[in-house]
Amino acid sequence: MPLQEEFEQQGNFLFKHRSYIPILILLASFIIYTISIRDGKDPFGNGIIYLSLGVSIIGLLIRIYTVGHSPANTSGRNTAAGQVADTLNQQGIYSIVRHPLYLGNFLMYLGFALLPMSIFFVIIFCLLFWIYYERIMFAEEQFLRGKFNTMYLNWALKTPAFIPNFSLFNSTEIHFSWKKILKKEKNGLAALFFIFWIFYILRNYLMGKVILDYSFWTLAMVICILLYFILKIIKQNTNWLDEAER
Repeated sequence: MPLQEEFEQQGNFLFKHRSYIPILILLASFIIYTISIRDGKDPFGNGIIYLSLGVSIIGLLIRIYTVGHSPANTSGRNTAAGQVADTLNQQGIYSIVRHPLYLGNFLMYLGFALLPMSIFFVIIFCLLFWIYYERIMFAEEQFLRGKFNTMYLNWALKTPAFIPNFSLFNSTEIHFSWKKILKKEKNGLAALFFIFWIFYILRNYLMGKVILDYSFWTLAMVICILLYFILKIIKQNTNWLDEAER
């Protein structure tokens, strides 16, 4: 099979199963993190934890901005259906980078990868992320190229794939939708603080400290998990978060 078709086939497969990559990253992070703690390193006892949390939050904010300004059937979670795009996003954040959601994902996962305090692990993470998501981005762009043709090519020629060019920014006319964010990105917020909390209690266990306490990490996790279930109940039982064409 020619490489172009092979890359596209691999990308479509990975796109449908892309939710598994965070699990593998986290498992590896927990293993290296455990080794680091036993070697006397403590990311929660120095500035690394703030760097890690900051990087992950920036990634989440990029996702929130992207999804909040996107119309229906774009920038979605189309795991089962495959690629879906009723329109080609070219304004707002899409005017400075072609794959802002994957950029957001990268930064969120990078925050977790920083916690083991291992430069070698961070480098390996970056390489694996690039190999994995390169196929997905390739398949997505093949789909968009086939559907939007010249419109896509003109946009792709001037817009970088992954590293933003802020000088190209062009504001969007699509208003920011908090309802869409509360419906679509509640998972990301809950998962982010839950995972940091898991790292925190694992650290406490390995260091012989009180595992469950009233720290910021415990309180933040509880609040975010409660918010997640409240929003989930609202979504399933009301139309409060519904918005036309969003």
